[in-house]
Formats: sequence, C-alpha cells, structure tokens
Amino acid sequence: MPLRWFNPPVYVKTDRPGFRLGISRIDTAAEELLKWSNRGPKWRLAAEACLTAMDGKMPTNDFRVLFEDAAEEEEMLLPE
Repeated sequence: MPLRWFNPPVYVKTDRPGFRLGISRIDTAAEELLKWSNRGPKWRLAAEACLTAMDGKMPTNDFRVLFEDAAEEEEMLLPE
C-alpha cells in the first residue's frame, strides 16, 4: 500500500510535554487517532475515512480536513 501524503501538515499535541507532531501522512494520522482517548463524532468520521483514503478512494486533502476537524474536536489540534 503506497503512503498517502497531504500538505500542509496538521500539528497535534503529543504525550511528551513541550513537543508537537506535524502529521502529513494518512498512516501516521491513523496511528495518532488510535492514541486519543476521547472519540467523538468527528473522530469517528476521520477513523472511518482512513482506509478509504489509504486505498486512494478519497483525495488526501479531503482526509486532511477530516483529520484536522477530529483533532480540533478532541482538543489535540495545535496552530501551525
């Protein structure tokens, strides 16, 4: 399965104080989604879209928007 990239990256909080993670690949976004303890409706949309986007059946920038919305909903989103 090819790596699917999007740009610009979505910056999210990490479990390490003072560090942030810039995510620009769908597989990395999927790994981060699984780490988040809160899982609201936007998280579910992003999680469901992961495989679709990885299979190339969804534009990567459409997935990026879903991931960014989920990060904001879960209070994980950081400014660029």
